Amino acid sequence: MAKPFKNLVEKMSPQSQARIRKRTAQMASEMALQELRQAMQLTQQELAEQLKLNQAAVSKMEHQSDMYVSTLRRFIAAMGGQLRIVAHFPQGDVVINQFEEIRNPKTTHTPA
Repeated sequence: MAKPFKNLVEKMSPQSQARIRKRTAQMASEMALQELRQAMQLTQQELAEQLKLNQAAVSKMEHQSDMYVSTLRRFIAAMGGQLRIVAHFPQGDVVINQFEEIRNPKTTHTPA
């Protein structure tokens, strides 16, 4: 009879358990767009309506390996998220803000 994975992990060393927890968290944070949409409990049709596209276009986007940053930002925003681009270097991470949408370009100035 198969044993639950949890039982196997409990028998491992604390170091092995820590590595498994770290890798599990990493895997959970790395998702393809299709997996992300499914995790958000959205259908392709629902997302298509948010994006003002047809379902086939959403399917195509989910399977693309290369797309515009603006397209990816719209896709993420339609699911209620915000796209953040981070470059990883040995010295540390850098958030690339060049691609962020301008939130409120209009500012009001009162004459002095």
